[in-house]
Amino acid sequence: MKNFKPTKYTLKCVATGREFDDAGWALDDAECKSPSLVRANYSKKQLELKPDSYGLYKFCDWLPVKRILEGSSAPVTYKSEALAKHLGLSNLWITLNGYFPGRGAKMRTCSFKETEAYSVCARIDENEDRVLVVASAGNTARAFARVCSDNNIKLLLVVPSDNLSSLWFTEPINDCVKLIACEKGGDYYDAIYLSLLALKSSKMYAEGGAKNIARRDGMATTVLSAVTTIGQIPDYYFQAVGSGTGAIAAWEANMRLIEDGRFGDNLMKLIVSQNAPFVPMFDAWRTDSRDMLPYEMHKARRDAELIDAKVLSNRKPPYALAGGLYDALKATNGDIVVATNAQARRACKLFKDLEGIDIHPAAGVALASLIKMVEGGKIEKDACIMLNITGAGEEAAKQNKEIFTIKPNKVFPLTATVDDVVTYVESLF
Repeated sequence: MKNFKPTKYTLKCVATGREFDDAGWALDDAECKSPSLVRANYSKKQLELKPDSYGLYKFCDWLPVKRILEGSSAPVTYKSEALAKHLGLSNLWITLNGYFPGRGAKMRTCSFKETEAYSVCARIDENEDRVLVVASAGNTARAFARVCSDNNIKLLLVVPSDNLSSLWFTEPINDCVKLIACEKGGDYYDAIYLSLLALKSSKMYAEGGAKNIARRDGMATTVLSAVTTIGQIPDYYFQAVGSGTGAIAAWEANMRLIEDGRFGDNLMKLIVSQNAPFVPMFDAWRTDSRDMLPYEMHKARRDAELIDAKVLSNRKPPYALAGGLYDALKATNGDIVVATNAQARRACKLFKDLEGIDIHPAAGVALASLIKMVEGGKIEKDACIMLNITGAGEEAAKQNKEIFTIKPNKVFPLTATVDDVVTYVESLF
């Protein structure tokens, strides 16, 4: 890995098509007048896999990284037998993100958020002295905490108090990682708002969420894993979504793979799912509205409290902007499906019984959506299907290990002021 050379790339604004160089941490095109994602345009058009010893960076041809960090693990794709037989499907492929050594999956935080964290953190310049700020509903925070701790990267996490149980680790976390939370009753959107207050400090900088090409292209490795294993682009892609960033990333990877020329020229139908009753993107989609519909704040917080898959509770997802989820679904003739807590729980049990590993609630939501479409006769039994299991193996990862947690350095009220937050977070580092 000492011979690693970063792939050359430019950035392209989806709304205007303007191409420009990455100044180092560009999250959008300063010249674009409307909300738009930017994409990485890699000079290498055919993906050349590196050895498995590279971990996630086996896909570094299509990652905007400056270096390779230790400890990463790539998604693992395998052909399902037991679950596929149960559903009557002949060509079901599971892309597993989690901890399941029996299948070669070794993500220590058990979530595909590791694909984001290892990509984003490897995009950071080694001489960066400011503090990276990440708002999270849980799994993203756990992944970034692990990666930043292992690589001594200064990090401020912002998480809702109700989601702090997600911050478990099998090894202690370095003091370079700090945590603040919004009070009980707050949701992911409240955590995002608190992070924006922290970012008023010149000593902090935003990770960027969906706008960060490294986050999306890290997530896209799930599709790269599937396609290079299967040998073709699937017909369908299933994933539960909170922000929809993973599905946007899947669409972008799909287009790169078409350009590669070796895996077919079809666009996967993106079938994304939300956990009822928190379904703002589904509500917008079923009315064919590019814009999100009004979602009263107290109802949104209550709905977020009710769902099992807390990580799916994003009130302000990258849905409407150019290159966002609305465009991805339109381009791929995709759809949004809804699963209840009860349906997701049944799906989680089914997966464990048939595939031999526990899965996170969000992955259960995705599987429940696949089951609904199969039972509704909406999917061909011989179609090539990719099921993105975004989190798995927590039971195995924790078994016979001491579990460490991190407590918030401070819990802020939902009415916190800029001055209070900035003064406090600057004192942490």
